[in-house]
Amino acid sequence: MFLRFLRFLDFFAVVLVVLLGVKSDAPRLNSDNDRTRTFTRQIEFDYPNWVWTAAWIKIEQGSIGAPYAFTRETNKEIVFEYLRATLNVMNVENRIEQIYADPAVTNKESATEFLRQQLNEFTARQTELAPFAESVLQSQLSEALAELGLTAAGQPIPQVLYHTSPTPRALVVSPRDRIVQIANISILPTLTLDEEIKLENEVAQSLDVSTLVVGIGGVGVYPTMVMETTDLRWMLDTIAHEWTHNYLNLRPLGLNYSTTPELRTMNETTANISGNEVGMYVIKKYYPEMLGSSPNRGLISFDPPFLPSNGLDDPPPFDFRAEMHETRVTADELLAAGKIDEAEAYMEQRRQFFWQNGYLLRKLNQAYFAFHGAYADVPGGAAG
Repeated sequence: MFLRFLRFLDFFAVVLVVLLGVKSDAPRLNSDNDRTRTFTRQIEFDYPNWVWTAAWIKIEQGSIGAPYAFTRETNKEIVFEYLRATLNVMNVENRIEQIYADPAVTNKESATEFLRQQLNEFTARQTELAPFAESVLQSQLSEALAELGLTAAGQPIPQVLYHTSPTPRALVVSPRDRIVQIANISILPTLTLDEEIKLENEVAQSLDVSTLVVGIGGVGVYPTMVMETTDLRWMLDTIAHEWTHNYLNLRPLGLNYSTTPELRTMNETTANISGNEVGMYVIKKYYPEMLGSSPNRGLISFDPPFLPSNGLDDPPPFDFRAEMHETRVTADELLAAGKIDEAEAYMEQRRQFFWQNGYLLRKLNQAYFAFHGAYADVPGGAAG
């Protein structure tokens, strides 16, 4: 057992050094990034500190032999118990936020005292379970990769290692005259919406660019970073997605991630396809009882206002991807013709159109398409 652990540490150290030295889907430095960073230096996410903290957690996990100390059924229960603990934490946090936002509640500390006690208990339980749940999912994904032939000598290279934590936000920058990502800066996840909007406006006005702050579900550092969630299918897809980035980092497609927008799209699309396939494979093998539930994880929507219907002339259902594809193609055509103001006005009109059909898009601009357009595994949509 001790020798096995030493081999694990040796392999882990080598892979960690290699992957930190090559390109991944983590943000890069270039002249456009440098100009943007004059606005973000004080609020940027600290990747080196996060990586080393996560690496130490992985070493601790390896030292206790999880998940091999438990049966397959026990491992499943650990994962489900972790998801329940995470749900409890999220529910209590939401209730506390509602109380602090309620102007009718004057003594907010007193009103939330019991909830804060609950939050401490649920958070402690979640923290206790997290290393075991991560070890279980890493092992299950590794077995899936081996069965799918994505390994060398039966082992995935690099090993499947991830850690769940709040993920940074990304400030995405595109020129106004064309749709292409020229900067992507990771900023702190604790910024308020007002602070994000202020940052977008400052960068856009100072550099004459299109900007948007977006949330990200994972980052391909190593160990990979995955957003906290209670959606197991989404979590598995994302872990596999980010592992694919690190797999590609050892190959030309990953090494040339930032060379051209087309290569970035090829890389992200490959990771999406791989992530979805491997994630579904794990669900089928280990969690078949979940196959009946397949929520739409790609869109944020709300129920549009109720409209009476006579049942005879109902309009066809709204096709988000088709409408977004039309928006992207038309915006590209206007920009190619040098009609920047017209393109921006058109995209704002379309944003309002999406809103009227139940889709919340705070901004629809060049930066939106530069970011979302890189994920082209499904026809239509923002990829154009």
